[in-house]
Amino acid sequence: MATSKGNISIHAQNIMPIIKRWLYSDKDIFIREMVSNACDAIVKQKMVVPDAPDEYRVLVTLDAAAGELRFQDNGIGMTDEEIKKYINQVAFSGAEEFLKNYEGDQKGGIIGHFGLGFYSAFMVAEKVTIQTLSDKEGATPVCWESEDGMKFKISDGERTARGTAITLKIAEDSKEFLEEYKVRETLGRYCGFMAQPLYFEAVKPAEAKKDTEAAPDAPETDAPDTVAEPIEPARTHINDTPALWLKQPKDVTDEEYRDFYRKVFHVYDEPLFYVHLNVDYPFNLKGILYFPKLTNDFGTREGEIKLFSGQVFVANNIKEVIPDFLMLLKGVIDCPDLPLNVSRSFLQNDGYVKKLSAYITRKVADRLISLFNGERDKYQQYWDDIHPFVKYGCVRDAKFFDQVKDTLLYKTTKGEHLTLSEYLAKNEGKLGKKVVYASDPTRQAASIAMYEQKGVDVAVLDALIDLNFVSFIEYSAGVEGLRFARVDADADTFVKDGEPDGDETKAAKEAEENALLELFKAATASADIAVQLKTLTDENTPALLVQDEQSRRFSDMGKIYGQSFKMPEKYTLVLNRGNAVVQHLLAAESGDTRELIAAQLFDLARMSTRPLEKEEITAFLSRSTKLLGMIR
Repeated sequence: MATSKGNISIHAQNIMPIIKRWLYSDKDIFIREMVSNACDAIVKQKMVVPDAPDEYRVLVTLDAAAGELRFQDNGIGMTDEEIKKYINQVAFSGAEEFLKNYEGDQKGGIIGHFGLGFYSAFMVAEKVTIQTLSDKEGATPVCWESEDGMKFKISDGERTARGTAITLKIAEDSKEFLEEYKVRETLGRYCGFMAQPLYFEAVKPAEAKKDTEAAPDAPETDAPDTVAEPIEPARTHINDTPALWLKQPKDVTDEEYRDFYRKVFHVYDEPLFYVHLNVDYPFNLKGILYFPKLTNDFGTREGEIKLFSGQVFVANNIKEVIPDFLMLLKGVIDCPDLPLNVSRSFLQNDGYVKKLSAYITRKVADRLISLFNGERDKYQQYWDDIHPFVKYGCVRDAKFFDQVKDTLLYKTTKGEHLTLSEYLAKNEGKLGKKVVYASDPTRQAASIAMYEQKGVDVAVLDALIDLNFVSFIEYSAGVEGLRFARVDADADTFVKDGEPDGDETKAAKEAEENALLELFKAATASADIAVQLKTLTDENTPALLVQDEQSRRFSDMGKIYGQSFKMPEKYTLVLNRGNAVVQHLLAAESGDTRELIAAQLFDLARMSTRPLEKEEITAFLSRSTKLLGMIR
């Protein structure tokens, strides 16, 4: 073959800067592209010679001493003409033309466009060399070399076995790709599930020297040029974990699902359950989504959903394809029809991608509904872990809420799990269309006990999302007049039924409350407090501190989202006339002792709603000591 030189044929000016700065956002993607092309070469060879006994492999070799990274396959190889056509014309896709000639079930195995993907090598290489030998009868080996991706040289090659070897001489500004850990990690991330066997080896310095010394005297082979010779196995099998999502769900055992979860996501715990996605029409989508155990502070954590295109890793957590509320899950989603390199703006505006997202959401909802209807006991066991995710999904996605709204559960302080309709029916006649809940069952135990004495169920809503969720449900549940109230939102439920007013006139009662108001304002140094005197059902509870539900929610929102303004917190202190301490307070003479008792009662009531702050605790302890000292 006569040596030839020339310039790369391109369909746009300055294609290399575009490839380097726009087409590929991450440098390490060149490894994915090189391996993808090698896999394509093998797929093509299998399509041309479907019954060949060859052991196909892709081998990546790191030779740090030589400053080289090599990609070798024993696939179909290229002729001189094919190199000129597919390599020298950057925008031409050899895959498209090849598939026109080989239609069939295997065509989905072709990953991408060789020409464009190949040029990603120049993001990191100061020189790229291709040694290739075609499968075609009479083909001769070809060598292609370029130092900038714009100018090339083609000459006789040295390869004796069918396939292609691409050598990248790594540039000075990309030396990280001569580090074994970096290459191995990148291969595992992008290529860990590719369909063709992939191996990696790192040549040690002594081995590199030995290879160099032995090369000049290496014996020539008499083997025919186009006979496939197996590549020697590399040290590490990169893609030894099969792509479980490609199997039919009926063919996968629970243990296989769990093993895959632990291995892929490097965790030791087990998922609660999973959703296996498997659809061929109207689009091709497969995957597995796992429900991990969540915590109430789930907002600080993020799941991990790996997006693949034809078993080639694209990226983690692509919100344009996967609804954001599903990002709390772990899983893999494979959509071969998505291009490997695509802009976020394309994904945001593409109708196909929106259909994918809607389908994934629907399948997750279907799984929850199936569990609720068919295995409610198991569903209730999962609920404590998954309810933050489900509620967040409802708030974020109206269609998701519409699907799962009848599966939403409210766990009570007694451990029952009730739907909204079940709760309202069970407490009918006691609360109307109201759901009473506790956000901190331990701290709010006194109020909970009084509700339970009335035969009222108290729901536990103690997750961070519940603050938004209760407001959302009041508006979206479709129940007229529905409202949620925390156990400390009012005290009317706790007032003793039929309590007579005696001979007190209304004016006398107001005068008594006004006197108490002045006492507590002085004792607590709080101008915003209101005081009521009532007889409560529980004589052992001296006082309750209640706060309007809506104003408290608004105040809590400000605290959670870090708003600069602070809402004034207005409380009503309800004193229990039937409690002995309150009776003593009413009868006591004005003075320091009476103010001490008043301040202590206020703090005791406040402690049932929230923890005391540092200065408040100090004052409470000091006051307690004084009161104990008065005991004779």
